Amino acid sequence: MQAYTACAVIATKKQKNRTACRWIKKNDNVALSFILLFIEEMPHISDQNPENHAQEDAAPSDGPAVSTEEAKAQASAGLPSPLAEATSGLPGHLQELTERARSYVEAASSTNTRRAYASDWKHFTAWCRRQNFAPLPPDPHVVGLYITACASGTVDRGGKPASVATIERRLSSLSWNYAQHGGARLDRKDRAIATVLAGIRNKHASPPRQKEALTPEDLIAMLETLDRKNLRGLRDHAMLLIGFAGGLRRSELTGLDLGRDQTEDGRGWIEVLDKGLLLTLRGKTGWREVEIGRGSSDATCPVVALETWIRFARIEKGPLFRRVRRQGKDVGPDRLHDQEVARLVKKAALAAGVRGDLGEKDRADKFAGHSLRAGLASSAEVEERYVQKQLGHASAEMTRKYQRRRDRFRVNLTKAAGL
Repeated sequence: MQAYTACAVIATKKQKNRTACRWIKKNDNVALSFILLFIEEMPHISDQNPENHAQEDAAPSDGPAVSTEEAKAQASAGLPSPLAEATSGLPGHLQELTERARSYVEAASSTNTRRAYASDWKHFTAWCRRQNFAPLPPDPHVVGLYITACASGTVDRGGKPASVATIERRLSSLSWNYAQHGGARLDRKDRAIATVLAGIRNKHASPPRQKEALTPEDLIAMLETLDRKNLRGLRDHAMLLIGFAGGLRRSELTGLDLGRDQTEDGRGWIEVLDKGLLLTLRGKTGWREVEIGRGSSDATCPVVALETWIRFARIEKGPLFRRVRRQGKDVGPDRLHDQEVARLVKKAALAAGVRGDLGEKDRADKFAGHSLRAGLASSAEVEERYVQKQLGHASAEMTRKYQRRRDRFRVNLTKAAGL
């Protein structure tokens, strides 16, 4: 209880911060409790980012971590950093421990989630300034007006109405960001928010826009459009095949290293075996192994394509898929950005004439990096449990959503009813 009181004093008033820190110095036996309680008050957001791949190209994939972005947003809104204020007077060894605990809290969520939360907070505070509202303390009526502006497209000049999924994410962002500012809580069940949100859902909700699943025939046609006489073509050839055969997310694909523990930002590594390729990945559901068997021919074998890329790119350590420079003649040391997977799929699908019955803009909107992952799930004629394991899904229900094309009209209830 004493440690919790100290946390409250530190988080609320800067003048009392020095007094609380002197108290902690005299009571080192509860100093760790102070740190853990402070971190515990920060809500975990790793479970607030549902797998919504239909919007995977909406947010940029590069940029600094949320701590930097949030600091900028706070500065622009005239808000102090709660963690810096709370720990400014602590002894050096406790400050270091607190910073390390914070880094672990940030690691509990993906970089894209943290970046989106920081961007949403900046979006909200900018709107508050234009409307002469104070972003702090949390006011459900202000937040209710904000989501109304988002839904109507008036939050920005010349803006478009935000989707229901975007509005719900922004509400989660506000809840998380408010908790970072002195432990403030946003009551999302307040009528000013809950009723407005229910009306937005009823009026504007629409089915999710899923990316088109690529068939094996589509993929082969896309591979034939690549120029494998240069390094970029060899790299793209390997990426398309590994992404499809492994059912990988784009961040998992570009996060691969040649070996274990070779880079700090790596998300996994590969092992080339006689019968295929073994990938060890750190994904949304934790570490998992993905097996990619050898193909029926060298032209479509993902293992052969990867071995060819590694050999000609002369990769001995570090990131597996890298930027290609000098018009495809040189390979740089930097890891390829995961947005490049989406761009590659779009470009190759358009070049191959996939879904030629649609206009070019509609075709471009239908394909992205996730089309590879959905393509494997929709095409593999195996038991559901094998697909679930390959994709790393925690539930079979999520896997069934991916198998939309394979199972469509498999059961014809019209004929079964006698018609």
